Amino acid sequence: MSVTRRAVFEELAALTDAEREETTTVAALATAMDADSAAVEAHLDGLAECELARHEPDGSARVTVTGEELLALGVQGAVVVDPREAG
Repeated sequence: MSVTRRAVFEELAALTDAEREETTTVAALATAMDADSAAVEAHLDGLAECELARHEPDGSARVTVTGEELLALGVQGAVVVDPREAG
């Protein structure tokens, strides 16, 4: 099954908590989404580049406070986040 970055982001936010630093694993996230672990991991890496998620070398992952705040805005459709530093 093909999975979108937005879907991974939303599911990650549903399964984790930034303030309490509650994490999940790539495997658990992929299972919850009925998706390929490699695809989920690639999307997590992209989210981490934008500081919307934390993806640790041990396979754990969680949404960041910034990620939770973005989702709380309730923006529908595409959201463009440029991970490049200004300057």
